[in-house]
Amino acid sequence: MITISNLNKFYGKLHVLHDVNLQLEKGQCIGFVGPNGCGKTTLMKCILGLVSPQSGQILVDGVDINVHPSYRQHIGFMPQSSCFPENMSVAETFKTIREIRGNNTECDDELYKAFRIDAIANKKTKALSGGTSQKVNAALAFLFNPDILILDEPTASLDPIAANILKNKIAKEKHKLVFITSHILSELEGIVTHIIFMDEGRVLFFMSVQQLLQETGQENISQAVMSLLEKRQKQQYGKDYEDYFYR
Repeated sequence: MITISNLNKFYGKLHVLHDVNLQLEKGQCIGFVGPNGCGKTTLMKCILGLVSPQSGQILVDGVDINVHPSYRQHIGFMPQSSCFPENMSVAETFKTIREIRGNNTECDDELYKAFRIDAIANKKTKALSGGTSQKVNAALAFLFNPDILILDEPTASLDPIAANILKNKIAKEKHKLVFITSHILSELEGIVTHIIFMDEGRVLFFMSVQQLLQETGQENISQAVMSLLEKRQKQQYGKDYEDYFYR
């Protein structure tokens, strides 16, 4: 589905991605985690085509994304911060995006209905609260039934009921490739099938949740990630995990 090979990205002298190599497939729901500044946002933007790496390659279904940018039509993106046209209503925003994508596109309006977007259709997007904006973002990300979903801190501004609706929706997307970035590991429980942990622009590990739990002997993702990092830190650097993770 997505093949990332020897990807490197610099911002000036800052090396933010170091030889990243990943093979990602449909059916995987990946929790994309790591400390602030680890490179996960940059990698996500590279996949979206919003940032160009200095070297390396990204293939989607075997095709270089720089050669055929139309692959983006198969991605649903839910940003952490909304960027809607301020002078448009919610209804106008959905209408415009539908027209851009084409009226023949098969739509998934489950979240549109679950979040009752029709009740706020006439509101200007600039008047929406943070939580309501995220509901609109989520409905738009899933609307065109994309093969790939990239969800950046998707539950951060949602109330508990809305967050649960979104989590249940994500859990249903078993035939898609789903990325979820999150600073709260417990938010990934029961949703993700795999974990990618990055730090300082490098992928420290990429493994299934099942393998992660088995290898660490832990019962949940949060404890398993902490346990594995501490173990590897002691092996590689001989210092406590806390000094490494919170430095």
